[in-house]
Formats: sequence, C-alpha cells, structure tokens
Amino acid sequence: MYVIMLGAPGTGKGTVGNLLSRELNVPHISSGEIFRSYVKKHGEIGKKIDSFISYGRLVPDDLAIELIEKRLQETDVENGAILDGFPRTLPQAKVLDTMLKNNNKKIEVAVNLSLPDEEIISRIVTRRTCPNPMCREIYNLDYNPPKVEGICNKCGTKLIQRSDDNEETVKERLKIYHQISENIIDYYKNKDLLYTVKLNNSSNTTTKDVAKEIKEYLLK
Repeated sequence: MYVIMLGAPGTGKGTVGNLLSRELNVPHISSGEIFRSYVKKHGEIGKKIDSFISYGRLVPDDLAIELIEKRLQETDVENGAILDGFPRTLPQAKVLDTMLKNNNKKIEVAVNLSLPDEEIISRIVTRRTCPNPMCREIYNLDYNPPKVEGICNKCGTKLIQRSDDNEETVKERLKIYHQISENIIDYYKNKDLLYTVKLNNSSNTTTKDVAKEIKEYLLK
C-alpha cells in the first residue's frame, strides 16, 4: 500500500506518516530526512542539497527523483510505503506514477493535511526534533512538550531546533509551497485519490486521531 502525505511544512506530515507506518506495517520515507542525511555526509550531493534547503527552496526535480528512486528500489518497500515530502511537484508526481506502474504498483491515496499559514508558522518555530536516527520523535513547546525540558521522552537524546525552523525560512517555504501545491493537489483530485484533512491548532484533534481517521478511510 503506497500512501502520499501532502501538505505545507509544519502540518504534521512526518508525525502522521510515522504513525501510519506503524499501523500499516510499511516504511515511512521522508524526503527531508533523506536530503538531510546527504547534507551530513558533506559530499558534493550534500553541498548541492544544502544550498537549497537552508534557504527554504525546493530541491530540484531531477535530484529529488534520483534520490527517491534509489530508496524505492530497496527491498523493504515491496509491499508499500508512506511517502512524506515526495512528490512535491507535478513532474515528480508523474515520474512516481511511472516508477510504480513499472513494478505493478500504484498510489492508494494522497492525504492532504490542511492548516492556516499563521498556525503553521507558530507550529514550526516552536518545534523541537530528536536527532537520533532510530527515533526522530517530534515535539512542540506549546502543545506537545517533552516531559523533561530539552530531552526526548522516548530515547533520552537532547532535542534540537532544526536550522531551517525559523520564521523567515518558514515564510519562504510556504510561499514556494503555495506556488506549486495547487497543481499537485488538483492532479490527485482528478485521479480521485485525494483525501483532505482540515486541521487547526485550537482543536483537540491529535496526530493519533488524524492517523486513525486515515487508516479507517484506507481500510473501508
């Protein structure tokens, strides 16, 4: 089962995607984590990626497609995956369809998490992340803080604020997202694959609630 997580930065795609991954027993593939892993390696590809993401810009289609295609060739995705952050553009979506079709696979649903921009900015600048690659738990200082300040509840690692989790970069990312999102949302809507979940910071809806709703929709 292949599920795509759509939505602007800060809507909770990663957290919901991780929950769905556990519920559906398929890998959660985050393009952002893949890109950041290359940046940490400090190679030529990493330097190229960093020149885009550090300023809130999209990684070019050809490079994003190359790296995600490599990941989708690994054996653990034979039965599906939760794709978080890819595709982000119409060309990426079309290439992904071809990749899957060539292996007799297909997208089951494209989940669109929708949240007002001002609430997204508030979420991201107060977000803290566990850098442990085996954990990657995400917290929010306002509505989901760690039990011990600055420490991950699950693994005890010191939490970090990602370098791109600042208001200026977030606004740039949102500007770019809105410029490209309409086409890709329409693409999946026209294929009758789009499922939109409207969110807001003031409701009592948790990411677990959202993941449960999506799972129920998938298993109808």
